[in-house]
Amino acid sequence: MPVPGSRRPMSRRAFGTALAGVFGVAVFAGCGSSSDAASSGSTTGGDDSGGLFDTSKVHDVELTFDTDDYSEMLSKYLDGGDKEWIETAVTIDGTAYQKAGLRFKGNSSLRGVSTSSDPKDLPWLVRLDKYVDGQTHDGYNEFVIRSSNTSTALNEAVALELLGMAGLATQKSFSTRFTVNGGSAVLRLAIENPDDTWDAENFSSAGLLYKAEANGDYSYRGDDASSYDDVFDQEAGDDDLTPLIAFLKFINQSSDTDFGTDLKKYLDVEAFATYLAFEDMISNSDDIDGPGNNSYLRYTTDSKVMTVVAWDHNLAFGGMGGGGGGGNNAGGGGMPSGGTRPSGGAMPSGAAMPSGGGQMPQNGGGGKGGGGGPGGKSNILVTRFKANTTFAAAYTKAGTDLKSGLYTSGKAAAVLKARAAVLTAQASDLVSTDTITSETSKIEAYFS
Repeated sequence: MPVPGSRRPMSRRAFGTALAGVFGVAVFAGCGSSSDAASSGSTTGGDDSGGLFDTSKVHDVELTFDTDDYSEMLSKYLDGGDKEWIETAVTIDGTAYQKAGLRFKGNSSLRGVSTSSDPKDLPWLVRLDKYVDGQTHDGYNEFVIRSSNTSTALNEAVALELLGMAGLATQKSFSTRFTVNGGSAVLRLAIENPDDTWDAENFSSAGLLYKAEANGDYSYRGDDASSYDDVFDQEAGDDDLTPLIAFLKFINQSSDTDFGTDLKKYLDVEAFATYLAFEDMISNSDDIDGPGNNSYLRYTTDSKVMTVVAWDHNLAFGGMGGGGGGGNNAGGGGMPSGGTRPSGGAMPSGAAMPSGGGQMPQNGGGGKGGGGGPGGKSNILVTRFKANTTFAAAYTKAGTDLKSGLYTSGKAAAVLKARAAVLTAQASDLVSTDTITSETSKIEAYFS
C-alpha cells in the first residue's frame, strides 16, 4: 500500500508485525488500513529534524498580548462559552511573528477556567496567519498548546508517536518552554491542529473532516444539516454534511445483518478495529466513547468511506493517576502491575488534574468494553462494532498484534526513553529529574 505524500517526508518506523487479515487483506503496521486514510503519512513524531516539530529539542514559545483583550475574551467565554480570537505576538525559537491569532482550545479542559486562571496554564490554539495572510513558521500556520494532567505530558507525547507507528493518522507534537507576557516559563506540549494543512499531509485523496463536539454523539438526527450544529464541526474541505448524515443514519438505523455486510461501504473497518485496540492498549478513557467524545470523522471523497481519527490523549496510560486500564482491553494494556482502580470514583492520592481546570472522568476512567466507559458515553458505532463477531475478532487480533509490535518489541520503550531524555537534558529546570523519572516509570509499566 502506498504511503500518502506529505509536505516533508517522514521515516515510518513500522513495527513489522502484520495486523489482522480478517477482512481478506493483510494489514501491516505503518499501513494500518486498506484505504488511503489510515496509512495517513503519519509521523512517528521525532523526524521533523530542525523544524517546528523536531522532538530532539524543547522549543521556546512566547505569547505577548494585551491583558484587556484577554480579559474581554475570558469574560465572553465565561458568559456564553464563546471562544473569541484576540491578537497576539508569537515568538518561536527566537523568530517573532506579529498579529497572530489566539483563542481557547478545548472543552472539558476549560470547564474549570475562571477569572483567577493563569493564562500560561490554559489550552490555546495559536494561528499565525489569522490576521496576516501566509504567515507561517516552518510551513505551519497553527498549533495547539495542550492541557495536561501530568507534569511532563510524556503520556500524550508518547501516545501520539505510537499512534503514528500503528499506521493511523496522528498529530505531531513538541515540548515547549512556554511563557506568556514575560512571565515565568512552564513546560507544555504543543501539537498539530487537524485542519486543511494537516488533512493534506495525512491523506492522499481529497475529503472532508468533521470534529465531534463534546456535547454531541453519533446519533442520527434527521437529514437537516442544522440539526448537527452542536454535534459536529467541519474542519476541512468544502462545507458539506451530507456524507456525515448518511453515515450516521446507517450506523443507527441499519439492521444487524446490513451493518455486518455493508459497514465497509461506509467505514474503514480495519482502521477502526486498530483504533479501538490502540486506545485500549494505551488505556485512554477519553476516546470516541469517553466523556469528551474525542474524535474526528474523515470522509474520503473517492472511496466514500469514513475513517475515525483519534484526538486528545492527555489521559493516555490511565491518565497517569492509576485509574486507567481494566475492562476488556483487547490490546492487553490494562493497569500497570500492582495498579488498582480507586473505589467510588475517587482519584488516587497524587493524581493531578489537567492544567486549565480540566476534569478527570468519573470513576477514574478505565476500560470501555462494549462501548461507553465509566462516566463516558455509549457510542453506537463502538457498541455495534464490538457486537459483531467478525469485527470483534478483528479488534481482538489488532490488539494482540499492536501489543507485540509496539510493547513487546521494545519500540514503545525506545520512544519513551528518547522523549524523556530530551526533557531531562533541556527542561529539568522546569520539571525535576525525579518527576521525569517517576512519570516515565508509570508509562513504562504499561509496556510489560
